[in-house]
Amino acid sequence: MSVRRIGVLTSGGDAPGMNPCVRAVVRTALYHGVECYGIRRGWNGLINGDIVRLDEKSVAHTINRGGTILYTARSSEFMTEEGQRKAVSTCKFLGLDSIIAIGGDGTFRGALALSKYGINVIGIPGTIDNDISCTNYCIGFDTAANTAIECIDKLRDTMQSHERCSVVEVMGRNAGYLAMYVGLACGATAVLVPEEPIDFEKDVIEKIRQARFNGFTHYMIVVAEGAGKATEIAARIKEAIDLDPRVTVLGHIQRGGSPSGRDRVNATKMGYLAVELLLQGKTNRIVCTHEGGFTDVDIDEGLAMKKSIQQMEVDVLAAMTGI
Repeated sequence: MSVRRIGVLTSGGDAPGMNPCVRAVVRTALYHGVECYGIRRGWNGLINGDIVRLDEKSVAHTINRGGTILYTARSSEFMTEEGQRKAVSTCKFLGLDSIIAIGGDGTFRGALALSKYGINVIGIPGTIDNDISCTNYCIGFDTAANTAIECIDKLRDTMQSHERCSVVEVMGRNAGYLAMYVGLACGATAVLVPEEPIDFEKDVIEKIRQARFNGFTHYMIVVAEGAGKATEIAARIKEAIDLDPRVTVLGHIQRGGSPSGRDRVNATKMGYLAVELLLQGKTNRIVCTHEGGFTDVDIDEGLAMKKSIQQMEVDVLAAMTGI
């Protein structure tokens, strides 16, 4: 398989580290004498021809920038056969023989659809939710976790001063990986995630009571957005034990900020490997981490995998919260 022109895009929710990944794709391609083009606004950009040529200067000084210089968007049109054919037509017209797509499950399903028309595709996991089943690590997770931890640490100062209960909602859609990690790092009183069944009396109320028996007068409850709304959790706490919790929804602040060192390095390695895979004649692959190294899996295989919260994290949380 001869690779002459690579298109790179970011799709779905933005994640810190996408820019270093794009930078790595561009520089690796150019290193091998392959042209590289940026597709702006995800699959929408491929449908509408919103494409720019990228060179070393285009990606200079982007390794430390959050967000994505290529912008991102969700495209319902691309999920239709007509939209996919438009995207394929753009690829043929511009001579793009390969597409590297950075994003989550939805992005990979789009890449898989495109591959059925003969376009070479490689997916790179980029989502703060860290919910891509075929990889241990997704670009953006480390930065988002550090941002949430910093916010909660600051919030704890005022909660302690006023002897209050705080309910903090973190991102994660239907995945609790971010909430669990942040909760463990912050020493939360309780962590609620969608993967684990919730016994409200045992998992929240009794943990607050136990903390009070142990001499604490402030309590931190971390909730993954997929496990329930923070406002509703707070209302149930007030009803059960007459505490008046303060609610904080961290929201999109978790997506922003300069990527951490870990995200910069992992994103760079993943972007490099994506180009190398194409040059080796491989297609329909997802770049991923496994047992401390970097590898790749078939897109169909990767999308079929299931991911769950590590039992050790559940056990550690139980031990740390005393119940």
